[in-house]
Amino acid sequence: MCAESPCPEGTRTMWPDTRLCDLLGIEHPILLAPMAGTTTPALAAAVSNAGGLGGHGCATMPLERLRAHLDEISTLTNRGVNLNFFCHTETDITPEHHAALLEALAPHYAAAGVAPPEAMPDRPYDSFGPEHLEILLAHPPAVASFHFGLPDADAVAALKEAGVRILSTATTVAEARWLAERGADAIIAQGWEAGGHRGVFLDVEHDAQVGLAALVPQIVDAVDAPVIAAGGIADGRGIAAAFALGASGVQIGTAFLTAEEAADKPHHFASTRAGVDDSTRISRAVSGRPARGHRTGWLDAMADVPPAPFPLMYHYTKPLIAADSDTHHFSLYGQSAALAPAGPAAERLAALVEDAARAFARLCG
Repeated sequence: MCAESPCPEGTRTMWPDTRLCDLLGIEHPILLAPMAGTTTPALAAAVSNAGGLGGHGCATMPLERLRAHLDEISTLTNRGVNLNFFCHTETDITPEHHAALLEALAPHYAAAGVAPPEAMPDRPYDSFGPEHLEILLAHPPAVASFHFGLPDADAVAALKEAGVRILSTATTVAEARWLAERGADAIIAQGWEAGGHRGVFLDVEHDAQVGLAALVPQIVDAVDAPVIAAGGIADGRGIAAAFALGASGVQIGTAFLTAEEAADKPHHFASTRAGVDDSTRISRAVSGRPARGHRTGWLDAMADVPPAPFPLMYHYTKPLIAADSDTHHFSLYGQSAALAPAGPAAERLAALVEDAARAFARLCG
């Protein structure tokens, strides 16, 4: 997973735009979404070894686990891997808000048979900071990506000096321009369809909720950096459509969620496999930030409850999720679950590439 990774040849020539392949040293411009709590070293390595760019969600890890996972990845692949971190603003909660949340959640705790967390919350994990930077500079990955903005300018400069490519997520044109001006090497255009947490960071309270088909071409027109389409893409038709809109690559999460190398969380595989176009919703109820996940009565009931700031809301919802209840689980996936291929991660990537080739052929007549 070194910062300098050779670009494999082969079917790379099928892609109408190879800027992302050249930038990241990959054969196929398909990125595994680095889903915190779901990706594993084995999943990331499998996608990279198959010619894409594997991704690993590191944002919620204790530092010692991060170090251990980096060591494990290095034994599984010598190709580039993308390590992802959060750059959220850290905010406290008032005692009054704490009491109000306990009251609002009391019926749910009772229904799940769990005790409420009476103590005020501690942060479950930190935003990207000096200790994360130190680890990455000691063992520079090929790519570091960020959700909710970017680290400070000094951290970005240090990573780039070490040969690390910088990616970050934009949900609007304004966010894309902000990222490009601050050194992002490529922009991940995240449509409203995407599973997991929304990457919105300039105006979290008023998420513009732009769909991918509208977002990608406008970001392509606004920035010079390659654009990576993310959200609702899980087969070759979606990949070809992203390139037709001007993207240089795609980032895909939901299509890999049920791969054998992914972390098996309670109810996650079952709900993802059963997912259809309307089985998810955006909610702040679990983490405090908008995220697309499996729709349950619990999420619907929590729609009008003001959550704690991200990620403190996990303090209140963790007991419910841990109860292993079909009512209170929180399975993050996108609107394209029904399109996902089957098999191990490498087979899924190969299927996506083959399906994309067929889609390109149809477009060319």
